[in-house]
Amino acid sequence: MNLKSQIRRAKYRSYRGEVGKTAPNILNREFKASRPNEKWATDVTEFKVADRKAYLSPIIDMFNGEIIAYTISDRPDLKMVMDMMHSAKRKIKDTKDVILHSDQGWHYQHMQYQQTLKKYGITQSMSRKGNCLDNAVMENFFGIMKSELLYLHQFSDMEVFKRELRKYINYYNNDRIKLKLNGKSPVQYRTLYQ
Repeated sequence: MNLKSQIRRAKYRSYRGEVGKTAPNILNREFKASRPNEKWATDVTEFKVADRKAYLSPIIDMFNGEIIAYTISDRPDLKMVMDMMHSAKRKIKDTKDVILHSDQGWHYQHMQYQQTLKKYGITQSMSRKGNCLDNAVMENFFGIMKSELLYLHQFSDMEVFKRELRKYINYYNNDRIKLKLNGKSPVQYRTLYQ
């Protein structure tokens, strides 16, 4: 009879309840930054390709929308988020007084993550529980990236997708122009500022 079961995909949710300390919402939806490395945002998103899952953990600069650092992992573990933080610190030497905003995901409540932020001089800010609009900058990037990369192509191999995702982030930072950046890419806009 050609009957087939349709099972709704469960979305990835990083929130597991309180597993550590939450931070106040310092950002409070003030998404405009007057200079590079003043306000950053981060989150984790999930991809499913060919019955495999992968996770992207980026940091975006609210000044110009540039992806400062990112990791791609097969598991949404603490190592993925810590590797992203260390990568950001290697790229941006002076992180003193940066505000880094996230949701209340367990990664961001973890003591090791919070201690690393303190060590780097970064001020932690968190969205209110269950309020994705508090992290709209990061959600907007995920929406654009999925619309321009994931949904436009049929990927049958996860490794191919990961390679294309890295290429896309490079394109997004260096070549994709934005009207709000006066027709410049994020990197071009930052370079002009400096």
